[in-house]
Amino acid sequence: MSYEVIARKYRPQRFAEVVGQEHVTQTLSNAIQQGRIAHAYLFCGPRGTGKTTIARIFAKCLNCAGGPKVDFEDNDPHCREIAEGRSIDVLEIDGASNNGVEQVRELRETVKYAPANSRFKLYIIDEVHMLSVPAFNALLKTLEEPPAHVKFMFATTDPEKVLPTILSRCQRFDLRRIPSVLIAKHLGKIAPLEGVRIDEAALDAIARGADGALRDAESALDQLISFCGKEIVEADVLSMFGLTARAQLRALARGVLEGQTAQVLRELDELARNGKDLGRLLSDLLNHFRNLLIYQVARGDLRLLDVTEAEAAALKEQSGQVSSEALTRLLEVLTESEAQWRDAVSKKITLEVALLKAIEALNAVSLDAVLRQLNRLRLEEGPAVASASLPPVAATLPLLAAAPAPAALREEGMPAQPASPANGGQGGGRPLATGASLSATRPDLGALWNNALEAIGRVSPMTKSYLLKASPISLDNGALTVGFDPEFAEYIPLVDTARSHALLQTKLKELGLGDARVKFIRADSAAADALCSAVVRPAAAACAQPIPPPAPPTPPAPSPPPTAPKSSAETNKVAKPTLEDLKNDPLIKQALEEFRGQIVDIHA
Repeated sequence: MSYEVIARKYRPQRFAEVVGQEHVTQTLSNAIQQGRIAHAYLFCGPRGTGKTTIARIFAKCLNCAGGPKVDFEDNDPHCREIAEGRSIDVLEIDGASNNGVEQVRELRETVKYAPANSRFKLYIIDEVHMLSVPAFNALLKTLEEPPAHVKFMFATTDPEKVLPTILSRCQRFDLRRIPSVLIAKHLGKIAPLEGVRIDEAALDAIARGADGALRDAESALDQLISFCGKEIVEADVLSMFGLTARAQLRALARGVLEGQTAQVLRELDELARNGKDLGRLLSDLLNHFRNLLIYQVARGDLRLLDVTEAEAAALKEQSGQVSSEALTRLLEVLTESEAQWRDAVSKKITLEVALLKAIEALNAVSLDAVLRQLNRLRLEEGPAVASASLPPVAATLPLLAAAPAPAALREEGMPAQPASPANGGQGGGRPLATGASLSATRPDLGALWNNALEAIGRVSPMTKSYLLKASPISLDNGALTVGFDPEFAEYIPLVDTARSHALLQTKLKELGLGDARVKFIRADSAAADALCSAVVRPAAAACAQPIPPPAPPTPPAPSPPPTAPKSSAETNKVAKPTLEDLKNDPLIKQALEEFRGQIVDIHA
């Protein structure tokens, strides 16, 4: 008698023997018991999960003696004919080789004849998605209204290719990949029947390599018996199929999580030298880190995972070493590498780069975290940092220092003095040393505007995005004037609404300005005026004063030709910040370091 492979020898003969598809077998059993048997069924799923096997068992239940019933006799002649493939009333058709209109026409001619010696005439069409579109269309009418004695059973690995008109006429059952634990348990029952000793680690390796297909696992066991004889260990399985041991996989994952770059590269090189399948290794790493992420999110609930006890212990150990956000970034890197794997020329270099990127992704800082840190620093250090972060202020201070001090800042009884070399070019009164020394009499518009924007952003982020293009110009008699540069003038109608005014007034009132009014204008030099106001509003008038000419030198020299006095607009201009000004600003330095960016343009 010829040898029969394990996949055929131990093929399930009843619904109770089917592994991992209880949601399908239970439904079909209930349908038989309740007499609710449809005329067409479609079984979908990956290879080796039991589609054709379930169709044959269902045929046995329908055509057995005294049927339809689930518990048929093992020696029933009808069931034996179906199991051996010689029943003339159960026709198995290969959809790949019988995919034309002519074959469907022949089928349509045969369905009208009654079964020879069974209750039903059954048509099992495997890989039905291979039928051509004309063949599907020719089958539609027969499939929708077949004779009472005819039942159709279709099996396919690609249901997306089946026409929707066919799908709508069938009861669809989706078979799922079989968990590794169930595959290992099933192989553990087969091995003693074949007189083979196999350890648990080897069973786990076979089940892992099968990728949810029981037939693939049984074929692998058959091959291992031929290779190893009557005793199989894990090393035999790993060497034959190029798989990585679980312990090596966990060690590699631990090195990635701990950022041990050199160790990770050494372990990867050792695996590659031993002939391991690097593509499978990448897939196993992805699955491990995915399980770790699910373990963290589910807070240790193992019902969502298909893992052994040793894997569960490793997940528990590694879950405290990394955050969920970092794991997500790591999985994105590995997923991108897996998508590029097929086109990669050097597989080892591709995997090395992927692991290095994964380690770097674990240490990366998210953009939200950087923004939160910058905002926290700005709030902690107060207006001093806000004024220091505006480079044009440094260009404004010499202009303020050279101008006469406002009357509000002169000491009582001290008249204004013209600028002279003796007093360092400053006017009379108190020197304008820093913006902080002047801001005691009026609110700091820069800090006030930043606080108002933060408060508005919590209520209406869209309004805040518009107001970020504007700058405060003045605050006089409870009226806040806000200016937009010409390039952002189109934002004025978007914010000059009753809702925006009410929101701004509410937030300004919360900041201590009482019933402040807001006015939006188009200002060519809004940025310069805003910076002047941010230092001190009383000094803004000094910005508009013409600078007194220097004292005539001694001995007298011919006087230069008279020049027209500078206008207020010319004096009010503030020099555009240079690249060096921005590079030396502390907050901008920190932002460039955090984002690893560079300055490409400057807007006044």
